[in-house]
Amino acid sequence: MYKIVQTTGGVCASNGFYADGISAGLKKNNALDMAFIYSENECEIASVFTTNKMYAAPIKHFRAKGSFKTNFVLINSKNANAMTGQAGLEDIDEILSHLENVTNPIMSSTGVIGARLPKQKIIEGMKQFDLTKREPSSASKAIMTTDAFSKEIALKVELDDGKSFSIGAMAKGAGMINPAMATMLCFITTDADVAKQEMQDILDEVTKTTFNAISVDGDTSTNDTVLLLSNAKSGVYDADAFKEALFKVMHFLALEMVRDGEGATKLVTYKVSGAKSDREAEIVAKTLSDSLLVKTALYGEDPNWGRIASTVGASGVEAYEEKLKISFDTHCVYDKGVLNFDEEMEKKCAIVMGHKKFTISCDLGVGKGSFKAYGCDLGHEYVNINADYRT
Repeated sequence: MYKIVQTTGGVCASNGFYADGISAGLKKNNALDMAFIYSENECEIASVFTTNKMYAAPIKHFRAKGSFKTNFVLINSKNANAMTGQAGLEDIDEILSHLENVTNPIMSSTGVIGARLPKQKIIEGMKQFDLTKREPSSASKAIMTTDAFSKEIALKVELDDGKSFSIGAMAKGAGMINPAMATMLCFITTDADVAKQEMQDILDEVTKTTFNAISVDGDTSTNDTVLLLSNAKSGVYDADAFKEALFKVMHFLALEMVRDGEGATKLVTYKVSGAKSDREAEIVAKTLSDSLLVKTALYGEDPNWGRIASTVGASGVEAYEEKLKISFDTHCVYDKGVLNFDEEMEKKCAIVMGHKKFTISCDLGVGKGSFKAYGCDLGHEYVNINADYRT
């Protein structure tokens, strides 16, 4: 058996990892805008990237390297280095060539699409890096773009024999969040002694119910990246414990992204059950979390359950009016053809929708498939943020 406990240290919680954030002048007002993660030992790498066909230069650069180990990740905000062609790849090569005493460094970027990296600012900024620093909060702040707050977490796994390993992470993401990952960067570090392929298999599986289950606005970014780095320094591993801890880390960060959705005021769980299959339940849940009509009703705190029913029907899965049940938290508004939505019920549901967190449940009544997706509301602030994003 094992015990998982929350600890501190973010991406530096695991033995042998260091991180910090600095200002290279990419953002205004001397804000933190560049970060690094460094490991004393070389790390095995597991990764998941965007499904967008226009994926950015850092992802192309990573994939071109084939199978490799690394002990260094460089991250910049403000510029995505996306849609920059061969020049974008060459910019990465030039920047990374200025790093010393690191092995196979990785570069990751987030920000505006369609602009070349400010190479000289980044190269000069790297001179500020001190690889002996453990400043995970600075690193997590440096990778933010439209995020309202930084996102980090660390867990320690304690086994019955007294041995332990840790998993720490930081992430950014608030807009262009779609359940095909999300517009996000996530960096996870662990000292667990886990084999590369097993680590990749577990990451792929956990991504399905975390980063692939969230939506803010239905858009998929060019730069979405999850990197899981293991330096094996603990010499300890337990498969079940590792999988559970990794899920906890990624689930927490995924919900933090939805909670931080640009201008969002609600974090909503879409719980779909009774579908013909888990896959059909997933389709319904994600269709609900993506629907603009549903999102705007959430913002207005309007329990317009008809939009829920309509979206379920439009999802393309097997569903029937006479078998469907819809609930707001514990309040069932529609029960297999019976309409429970009277004046009193509407008041109860409006109270639910006034909460910062609540659940909308849909039981399709045709099978045993189930899935949970996560989304938020969409209001005026989202438009304000994205209308002038480049400025």
